[in-house]
Amino acid sequence: MQIIDLPPIAPTLIESTRAIGYSLQAAIADIIDNSIAAQATLAEISFYPLDGAYISILDNGVGMDTAELTNAMQYGSQSPMNERDSGDLGRFGLGLKTASLSQCRRLTVASKKNGAVEIRRWDIDFVQKTGKWSLLSLNDSGEADEIPNIDRLRELKSGTLVVWNKLDRLQAGSIDFAKSMGRQIDDVRDHLSLVYHRYLAGETGIQKLRITINGLDIQPADPFLIKKSDQTMQEEVYLIHGSKIRVQPYILPHVSKLTAEELKAVGGKEGLQKLQGFYVYRNKRLLVWGTWFRMMRKGELTKLARIRVDIPNTLDDLWTLDIKKSYAMPPEEVRANLANVIDNIGNKSKIKFTTRGKKETNDKEVHLWNHMKDHEGGYYYEINREHPLIQSLSARLGSDSKMLDAVLEQIERSIPLNQIYIDFNGDQRISNDRQQKDKEIETSLRNMLSHNMTSKQKLQLLENLSYVSPFKEHPKVLERLRKEETKNEQQ
Repeated sequence: MQIIDLPPIAPTLIESTRAIGYSLQAAIADIIDNSIAAQATLAEISFYPLDGAYISILDNGVGMDTAELTNAMQYGSQSPMNERDSGDLGRFGLGLKTASLSQCRRLTVASKKNGAVEIRRWDIDFVQKTGKWSLLSLNDSGEADEIPNIDRLRELKSGTLVVWNKLDRLQAGSIDFAKSMGRQIDDVRDHLSLVYHRYLAGETGIQKLRITINGLDIQPADPFLIKKSDQTMQEEVYLIHGSKIRVQPYILPHVSKLTAEELKAVGGKEGLQKLQGFYVYRNKRLLVWGTWFRMMRKGELTKLARIRVDIPNTLDDLWTLDIKKSYAMPPEEVRANLANVIDNIGNKSKIKFTTRGKKETNDKEVHLWNHMKDHEGGYYYEINREHPLIQSLSARLGSDSKMLDAVLEQIERSIPLNQIYIDFNGDQRISNDRQQKDKEIETSLRNMLSHNMTSKQKLQLLENLSYVSPFKEHPKVLERLRKEETKNEQQ
């Protein structure tokens, strides 16, 4: 048997791997992964969109010596089958190169360890000229001082600086590159604030990481609003091939209970419905989010359901993790367990939206609106003529009560259902659904208790309203008004 040594052609392979499909956000995140693996507590991202445009990522991690840096610049420097440290976020030994060169034609990496700075560079145009795997060492070159932020690296005890020049992919098709790059960096900020929110928040068990862009700190974006959301189910732990998978479901608060800032944080540009589902973390770094893995359809009534899944890096092969770390699929033995979680949390999310409807059909409580079903199986809404306020007004009008009924019928037929549906699907807060304050309820009640009503009639109305929402949620106001009318009656 004859063995033929057939190494890949350098220019061809480098150009080919640029098309793996990295976005700018995913590419920068891949570099941050290396910073975390290097035990960094700080990652400084800088960008400059004018002449000599560049993007750089500097960290204060342990750094690399000569041999380590050269090895890191080699394609396939690590086998995906190798056993890794539990906190390692890498896998294929390709991320630094493929992520970087997907965005630029020149990658420079400088690293400081034990007081010495080592510099290596991949320049695709130079590789095209030589036709070889021509890695450049800039240690003794005058070009070293021209590397952006190299002086900042020299100030650190240890760390690594990654610099992207010749940003051809980012500049392609751009009319105003400065504005275009600014918008893309805004997307990077949003992406990193979500993907690394547990590191940015300093969660127990991991090293807290500070990430800045041009000196401004990135704040963590918690997709579960843990301080306000419901943990309606206990955390589940599954043992797969000797490794633990942790599953924690959350139900977000109803849209009406979210501030504009909170709604933006959990809905982003895509909206709550698009972002429902599983959030898969590998070593507490977010990999995949907003998917049910085709185990359930995304629906309006389940858009508050989110499930955090924590997996270790020992199960990478089972979850078919890709090079970009932007795709993962649960193995069949995990899907069976997740199916039960989906059923439970899906039902609980629906309850958040249908609780009011169920109350409206509950005979124990009187509501202003009735949810009705017609003979053709459709639904409609009507104002409850038995509501205490309607009854009181009808009694006061006497023979003119038919006019009231006609007005109520027109209100029922004029509900802007289509617009409400559009607003609701757009995650808009419908402000007249908010909880009223005591002062607002008291003003409303005083207006209802007209001066030409007797104290006895007023007391009866207040008694009837004490069982009706929203008045029953304000017992102190009702009691105060009762005391006033009782005193008036006694006089």
